[in-house]
Amino acid sequence: MGKNAEEADMRDEKETGAKPARLIAVAAILAFVMAAAPFLKGALIIGKHEGDTLHLADIVLRMADYGQLPHLDFMTPLGILSVLPIVLFVKAGFGFGMAFAAAQALVAVLLFGPILRVALTRFAGWTAWAYTGFVISMILALVHGEAISALSISMHYNRWAWALAYIALPLAMLEPRGARRPWLDGALIGLAFAIMLTVKITYAVAFFPAVVLALLLRRDFKAILAALIFGLAVMAVMTGWLGVAYWQAYLRDLLAVANSSTRSAPGLPLPDVIASPAYLGGSMALLATVIFLRQSGRMTEGLVLLLLAPAFAYVTYQNFGNDPKWLVLSGLVALSLRPANTITNSLGWPLRQALLICGVIMLALSLPSVLNMAWSPLRLLADNRPDQVPLLSRSKQGKDVLITAARMYRVVTTQPADGPGEPYAAFADRYDMSSDEKKEGGNSDSEPFKLNGEALPICEMTTGYNALFETIADDLMQQGLKGKSVLVADLFSSLWLYGDFKPVEGGAPWYYSGTPGLAHADYVLVPLCPTNDIRRNDIMKAALKAGWQFDEVARSPIYLLFKPVPPKS
Repeated sequence: MGKNAEEADMRDEKETGAKPARLIAVAAILAFVMAAAPFLKGALIIGKHEGDTLHLADIVLRMADYGQLPHLDFMTPLGILSVLPIVLFVKAGFGFGMAFAAAQALVAVLLFGPILRVALTRFAGWTAWAYTGFVISMILALVHGEAISALSISMHYNRWAWALAYIALPLAMLEPRGARRPWLDGALIGLAFAIMLTVKITYAVAFFPAVVLALLLRRDFKAILAALIFGLAVMAVMTGWLGVAYWQAYLRDLLAVANSSTRSAPGLPLPDVIASPAYLGGSMALLATVIFLRQSGRMTEGLVLLLLAPAFAYVTYQNFGNDPKWLVLSGLVALSLRPANTITNSLGWPLRQALLICGVIMLALSLPSVLNMAWSPLRLLADNRPDQVPLLSRSKQGKDVLITAARMYRVVTTQPADGPGEPYAAFADRYDMSSDEKKEGGNSDSEPFKLNGEALPICEMTTGYNALFETIADDLMQQGLKGKSVLVADLFSSLWLYGDFKPVEGGAPWYYSGTPGLAHADYVLVPLCPTNDIRRNDIMKAALKAGWQFDEVARSPIYLLFKPVPPKS
């Protein structure tokens, strides 16, 4: 460690750290208030992402009601621990909404000690308070982030994975404020990565190189050993429970998503996540922090933060919404590692003030997302809007997730008006829809997809999911299809939640690619105006390419029903 860094450490030792008793008490109160809000309300009232919520409910209720397991029984890129806490509470008799709230509370309780360990040993003063408040808020929030205030339980696994990363990264890259406890810190790092691996693997893969480098540069070999022991122990327990086939199936699902043309990256292109107007300020502040840290003698921390920069960008790019949650951690690191006032760089800049500016910039850029998450439970308590209906209107466990009736029963569709015979057909040859535009939604093809020689409408439903599923479910049950498994050729196949049907074995609660579940489906239902016509067409194209045939059984103004005929070979 350089002389400048040694002077900074001497100054840091004189600073007063956060008082443990007071920090623990306030953190416990914050966690209790945020966790209690949904139970005081008695329901979760969401304002967006109803499709994502159906996706989550599909996974949870498959596991709770049918004993199915991710990857082995249905296709998903999410690890089992991203949903298992919710499943346990559903099995205990909770409704889906309260099970979700209880699962978040359980995660907060389990991570409470590790969060305080990081706060009290890696940060000082108000930065310890800020760190603790942010990580607890991130776990217990009722929105995934960004600045749109509508509540949503979508992508909770991203918040939980970030919380785990906020535990592992500071423990690895920052020297403790006091005596080292390598076995404890290493164990927490190993456990955090093992759980990340089985919540959402992206985080574990992206942050692993930086953590290993940090521990090696700090020569914290005991922590490395502890991390390996505890991390591998978790993997051994899970393998004993789920079997080796679970990991093979997990890898298969991850590869399927990675090769998906529509969902491998669900947001902005990677260059935009780094250098578009919304992100460039944070990226520049992060790189400036790396430079100023190394100039102040913090060579290890600066190098590790440099390695983390592409990892931060990739995780942000890979998550829907592209919310840069790394800003808070980077800002607090910049503020915590400021050197003495006398230390300058070769240009004469006072590095303490330079790092202060970088830290403030990153924290300020994170503020909309931070406040949105922190206030979300209170917004739930204050929501007294009338005309709320259950999202899962036909499920006994789904009465405690509410949404405005207009979003679920007012059917709004979008259709292009430049197709053959349409008023603007003359302009159809003046553009070519790019792949990025297809990802964003909208109708995908200028020419209709033909199934059994019949052109399917170019049409998508934007609201009215309950109206769609309830109508189809009632119609199919009247035709005597109770107890059958019906694969819906669409983005999500949640029909079984609305009627007396079985979930399709091997199916995909959220479609990515291929023909998952087709071999086990009794029937295939093709919506004429699905929630996503790209996915509808992709499913059927993949099936036809594999040699499947489809015998029509029934039709209505909103769907075609087929009996799938497997390839002769």
